[in-house]
Amino acid sequence: MTDHPHRARRFVARGTLSVALVLALSGALFAANAKFARASGERHPQDLKELAQVETERVERLSSEVDSLRAVVDDLTASENAGTPVGEPSTAYVVEGGIVPVTGPGVTVRLDDAPADSPRREDALADTLVVHQQDLQAVMNALWAGGAEAMTLMDQRVISTSAFQCVGNVLKLHGRVYSPPYVVQAIGDPGDLRKALNASPAVQLYLRDAAEVGLGWSVTDADQPLELAAYSGTTELSSATVPDGIEILPGLEAAEEAQRASTGPTSTPGPEDKQ
Repeated sequence: MTDHPHRARRFVARGTLSVALVLALSGALFAANAKFARASGERHPQDLKELAQVETERVERLSSEVDSLRAVVDDLTASENAGTPVGEPSTAYVVEGGIVPVTGPGVTVRLDDAPADSPRREDALADTLVVHQQDLQAVMNALWAGGAEAMTLMDQRVISTSAFQCVGNVLKLHGRVYSPPYVVQAIGDPGDLRKALNASPAVQLYLRDAAEVGLGWSVTDADQPLELAAYSGTTELSSATVPDGIEILPGLEAAEEAQRASTGPTSTPGPEDKQ
């Protein structure tokens, strides 16, 4: 087969030209980015950790702005309704809605991942070594069942519309990110709250794993009255709709038909039955 050195030379030339163009474009992008950074006077995040920190600070700043704007709205609403008799909401309403701060006796529950030197760590499953979303939910549900009047998770007030999510060992709540240990505070009768925790099967499962692998767990009564801040998140709700093609309560019609068939048809008594 005859060699074609001219093809090889053209290939090398084209490859060299492509590399040169890529380097030139990369340099232009870096220069533009640096120029933009100098113009804005801000240092841009260099990795995911810095990006998460910047976003967390932004959420905190926006939350403060929301609190300020809510206060302005309340003042404007009060001035607008001046002279108009408006019923005052009940104490239970403003407490449960998180509208006002709450102070009173209660308990503090702390949950933490198992330490690196925990016993039987090598024999345990990885899922049993960290605090999960369902563990926090079990604790909070038990405290509500025990008569908690108000509650915070990581110093954020929890209300009926609050939702949190655990991704790995990171907690996301109201747009903020937290790492363990996780702290739950609840205002109520400390004795009743402790009884509710001891009566919860889900909490007892966590305590079993805590004893085996060293998960963090502590429940302490407040020496001084707890002070829980008011809720600072959004209270707007959006309605949910069922997508097309999704059956609501599948099997309900079949179950109703089976129930009617088992009970038999209803008959109206005739004249001979009335005699």
